[in-house]
This record gives sequence, C-alpha cells and structure tokens, in this order.
Amino acid sequence: MPLNTSTILVIDDDPKIRTLLRRTLETEGASVLEAGDGGAALRLLRERGADLVTLDLDLGDTDGLDVARAVRAESAVPIIMITGKGDVIDRVVGLELGADDYIAKPFHVREVLARVKTVLRRNASPAPGATPTGGDVLHLDGLRLDLDRMEVTARDGTPCEVTTADVRLLRAFAENPLRALSRDRLMDLTQGAGWSPLDRAIDNQVARLRKKIERDPADPQLIRTVRGVGYMLTERPARPER
Repeated sequence: MPLNTSTILVIDDDPKIRTLLRRTLETEGASVLEAGDGGAALRLLRERGADLVTLDLDLGDTDGLDVARAVRAESAVPIIMITGKGDVIDRVVGLELGADDYIAKPFHVREVLARVKTVLRRNASPAPGATPTGGDVLHLDGLRLDLDRMEVTARDGTPCEVTTADVRLLRAFAENPLRALSRDRLMDLTQGAGWSPLDRAIDNQVARLRKKIERDPADPQLIRTVRGVGYMLTERPARPER
C-alpha cells in the first residue's frame, strides 16, 4: 500500500514528537491521526481505523507494551514501535506481541519514512520469494485460509483472531509445504531482507500460531519442529473445487 493513500496513527505522549512525525508523514501524502495515550489510540482505531501505527513504548504513566497488547487484541494493523536505544528487552517483547518493526531513539525522519514504507509494502504484498496465492481460498486440515483478506476460519466455522505476523508466517508455510524451513529462511520470508538478529523471535511466533491452528497445541502435528533445522508444514494446502 502506498504511503500517500494510507492513514497512519501516531501514538506518543510528547506533542513535539507527534507534530514532527505528522509533518514528516504528511509531506509524503499520508493522512495522520494523533493520540497521546492508549485510550485515545484505541478510540481512534475503532472509530476511524488506520493502515499503520507508530507506537512510542515510553508513554509516561502508561506502559507502551500494554498499549501494544490492547491494539493487537483488537486489530491486525501493523505496528512500528519506537523505543529507547537501550531498551532491548522491550523491543523483543514487542516483537513477540506481534509488532512489525521498531525504531530506536534518537531517530532520523528519513529512517521513519523508510521503515513505514517498508512495513506498508510488506503487509500489502505476498512474502518475498513466495508464489502468490492469487486470492484463492485454501483449505488446510479443516481450516479455511484467505490470506489475502487476512482471514482464517477455524474448524468449527468461527473466525480465528490472527495478526499480520500470524498471516505472514502462515503464508510462508502454506506456500512452502512439506519443506523444512530454517529460522533464518522464515525470517526472510516474513520480514524480508531487512531483519536484524534482534528480530529472531520466530520460535515465539510459531508458538502463537500453533495455539490458533493446531488441534492440540501441546502436541503440534500441522507445524512440526525439525530438529537442527527449523519448522515444516506437514500438509499441502488444497484449493476448493470450483
């Protein structure tokens, strides 16, 4: 999705930072919403929606990670965290919660633009190196997958609550079935070439996905661990007959 047709929600308790980010994003044609706390951010998401969120994890009296959890519980909107330079633990936890990227302070506005454009493009496109699904619905072990619409229907017909990170990972497996994929390969397929060693939260991402799609997450059979390599989808997705 191009930045000039996107709506970006900036969550930061510092009005100067919000103004800087708003002006920077608006120069590229984006529509920008601003929120100074988690409550205001959630109200804006519910009432107006957004294509991407930038979230400062240091929101004064509010824990930014709690805001990230609340946003992710209600929406699959991509999240770019803004963190202090030394806040490694917060970055890792944020990525495990389903955030899509992070920017460390102090940052340059050009870095913000580059990362926003990358995340928007990544969430609008099939995973790098994968064969597009062409919008087809896939069936997998009783699940109904419409990955382009970011919709996964459980075996009982109810919708699964999936995040953008879940869908990218599921797409990587669905388009490479019966193949052992290393953790590095999965990061390439889901994050592109720009990931760093800090981003290697793939085990936690797989664990979260298993909880949503496995018949018994404690004994996963659909996404199997391949010792010494990584993970493998053990069934080939099928397209329904037309």
